[in-house]
Amino acid sequence: MGEVAPARHRSSATPLALVYAALVLYASLFPFTGWRWPPGQGLDALLRLAWWPWVVPFDTWSNLLGYLPLGALLLIAARRSGLATLPALLLAVVLPALLSYGTEVAQNFLPGRHPSLKDWALNSAGAACGALLGMALHWLRVIDGWHALRERWFVRHSAGALALLALWPLGLLFPAPVPLGLGQVGARLREALTDLLHDVPWADAAYQLLAAAPEPSQRLWPLAEAGVTTLGLLGPVLLAYTVVAPGWRRVVLALGATGLAVLAMTLSTLLNFGPQHAGAWMTPAALPALGAATGLAVLLAPLGRRLVAGLALMVLTGLVMLVAEAPADPYFALSLQAWEQGRFVRFHGLAQWIGWLWPYAAMLWLLTRLGAHPDTGR
Repeated sequence: MGEVAPARHRSSATPLALVYAALVLYASLFPFTGWRWPPGQGLDALLRLAWWPWVVPFDTWSNLLGYLPLGALLLIAARRSGLATLPALLLAVVLPALLSYGTEVAQNFLPGRHPSLKDWALNSAGAACGALLGMALHWLRVIDGWHALRERWFVRHSAGALALLALWPLGLLFPAPVPLGLGQVGARLREALTDLLHDVPWADAAYQLLAAAPEPSQRLWPLAEAGVTTLGLLGPVLLAYTVVAPGWRRVVLALGATGLAVLAMTLSTLLNFGPQHAGAWMTPAALPALGAATGLAVLLAPLGRRLVAGLALMVLTGLVMLVAEAPADPYFALSLQAWEQGRFVRFHGLAQWIGWLWPYAAMLWLLTRLGAHPDTGR
């Protein structure tokens, strides 16, 4: 089109697009069990997708809208990296279409899944709509406005932290045993390792050790519950502080994070238990904990970024240690069952894996930050 390609910038859209693509892949191939070659089918037959005649409105809209964010994120990431309009648009349409085709073909090998040319067409159309939406945001200079705001508020090399902060409220939508208690992946990981090592002769000792590990059987003390909620809010706030210079902007982010946490937890409870129970998460321990976390965040706002990064590592480590001791109460178990057996099965992997892995991903990013970028006190 004869235009000058934009200057290259490290955009948070790039890691977000990669994470979203991985989660789409997970949701498309869930539950990842029962893999087998379809009886009587050759490879050429598997590569040809059928156009199934039935119409399910929920599936139609989910297939269309599910790929829209991926197209938009890829377009924005491509444009911010320096690609011109036409190559960026082609990339944002072709890559999701290839991903969708690959997952549809892979569904041939999963019992109960039905590869569909209609699904591929809807996925591709959704990605194309997302790419056009991303292009419109560029033409309206919304992306440039965001970049200018980011330059004023955040330091260089902040793309990873911003991507993690954007994913944090999504992880809160997955039902947690304690408000803001992200990172409870230990029990599921132990179950997976136990199944993997079953009947493996050389790993019998490890299997016996894992199988004999005690399950949390008692409810957390109110003080421990408050600690989980406090650390669950303080962790992402301190993560944000590592990419923001000391000052009033940190206080604004801390207050915004508190409001976002309240909204996300209310929405999560509403989705799991119904509108009449939307505020059930506001226990006597949760509300004071939110206030304490916000107050601590304000007090820590003047600290340097390197010191804040170290504190954030300590906070997130304490969070996952406390959450590991939290039992799955009956309401938590019921909500998990609803997610894994109902319509949320198409999307539960998105929030589930973010909720499980977010603290560990944040700790990994903080470690790389401490090792690579000394605090300049900008």
